[in-house]
Amino acid sequence: MKLVNIGYGNMMLANRIVAVVSPDSAPIKRLVQEGKERSMCVDATNGRRTRAVIITDSDHVILCAVQPETIAARINNEGDCDEDKEVIPE
Repeated sequence: MKLVNIGYGNMMLANRIVAVVSPDSAPIKRLVQEGKERSMCVDATNGRRTRAVIITDSDHVILCAVQPETIAARINNEGDCDEDKEVIPE
């Protein structure tokens, strides 16, 4: 069970992630809107601009304020790519 930091203290299970995409394209905007209408959208941006959209295996849509490349690097254990670094004791 691996937790991934998706920004500003928010964590999620890495094995539940299906895709990490940019929110700029029209199909992703429609997907986010549909998620909001179905109450399946989680806003984890803490009031900041949405920079990544995570799609989960349960069809939840998670909005993040961290770049998709940063999240992908964290999933692949390449370390944190921005200043939002935290050490979590085991």
